[in-house]
Amino acid sequence: MEEQKKRVEDHMTKMVEEIDKTYLRKMQRDMHKCAAQCCENETYSVQKVHNCVENCSSSLNKAQQYVQGEFERVQNRLQRCVMECNDDIKDKMGSNPTQIEVDRYSEEFEKCAVVCVDSYCKLLLSLEKTMKKVLSKNEFA
Repeated sequence: MEEQKKRVEDHMTKMVEEIDKTYLRKMQRDMHKCAAQCCENETYSVQKVHNCVENCSSSLNKAQQYVQGEFERVQNRLQRCVMECNDDIKDKMGSNPTQIEVDRYSEEFEKCAVVCVDSYCKLLLSLEKTMKKVLSKNEFA
């Protein structure tokens, strides 16, 4: 299971880095430039500066919420899949399994979990393409 957990973490980290470097970092840079311009305007009141800065961060916040929501959605799918593997094994195992049965069912669970992780990793590739398409349209402004 540790190997599968590492595979998931590695895929996620790689994808987060790619999305950040390709899209979010540029949005963050633009947000800071915009906010700096708000602060440089000496004619603005405190409230107007605050509103201006808030407005500058709006599109980045929406993009980050979108990315986070998509990651949560696919992570929930992985968790449900693994839970289903677990439930199936519990149903098969019964109330008082022998050690041989426990070992066999543990192996069966591992195989099922690997299938879940494999499908999750494929799903991440598809999700990355979709997220890049959505982020490239810059519909968060």
